[in-house]
Amino acid sequence: MQELINSFLNHLVVEKGFSHNTLDAYRNDLYQFMNYAQVKSDSANGSLSWSDIGIDLLTDYVFDLRGRKSYRDSTTARKVAAIKSFFGFLIEEGKVDKDPTESLSSPRPGRSLPKHLLEEEVDRLLDKAKSLNSPEGQRDRVILELLYATGLRVTELVSLNTDDINLSEGYVRAMGKGGKERLAYLHPRAIKALEGYIKEARTKQTTDPKEKALFLNRRGERLTRQWIWAILKASAKRANINKPIAPHILRHSFATHLLRGGASLRHVQELLGHSSITTTQIYTHLTNEHLHKEYQESHPRA
Repeated sequence: MQELINSFLNHLVVEKGFSHNTLDAYRNDLYQFMNYAQVKSDSANGSLSWSDIGIDLLTDYVFDLRGRKSYRDSTTARKVAAIKSFFGFLIEEGKVDKDPTESLSSPRPGRSLPKHLLEEEVDRLLDKAKSLNSPEGQRDRVILELLYATGLRVTELVSLNTDDINLSEGYVRAMGKGGKERLAYLHPRAIKALEGYIKEARTKQTTDPKEKALFLNRRGERLTRQWIWAILKASAKRANINKPIAPHILRHSFATHLLRGGASLRHVQELLGHSSITTTQIYTHLTNEHLHKEYQESHPRA
């Protein structure tokens, strides 16, 4: 059973171009289900095959997942989606004759609106960061400026290399989901901040000409996603922003503020690197909320 899971994961990398994070989620979800199936079938010795899996076992598994308080409906839905994709692969490869997931239902979670910062909160966040004078402080300030200027995903930001930056043309080249490349544009303040970081702070963090990573830690190594999140949380605390800080909060703020400023949904989709405009449309709910609030506060009879 493990061998077919590994074949499927390899298929996701080679054929679909999935990221390591997505791959890890699929691996964990499929191994969790495999272990459940083996325990329920008393077949931990390896006698169980994927052809033995039926709708009853799958339904029991979904019921078990939904009974766990630590799992949201969105988590259960993701795990079911992974299993469905896996069995679709097994059918294509001729490893099973029937797809037992065809009639399997999963929770349909309501989509929560992405959290974002108000424009004055972003200003406060960036203004407070200007007081950081160390090389690491200058780096952190540029990271915040760049996240808000471009709407990059955190994984895209930490993957940036120095040769992805084109200051003269005012853009960075980002590698998005599925290996899709796009240009993320920079405004003059972001260009100035990034230019200063590359010429000053970064040269103090590494003297190795072979090191291509744009953002480095004190050891001269590429920053991680976890480090960016820590920078965001610490910066928000200094700016007295008392709301939950998620890794993508500046990306969400970027999209929301562009739409409120009059940018078209299609242009914001391209800037965010969304493959489908329906993904971008969730931000219109945030702008609609804003309009409704302004209406309530401004209309004489509201």
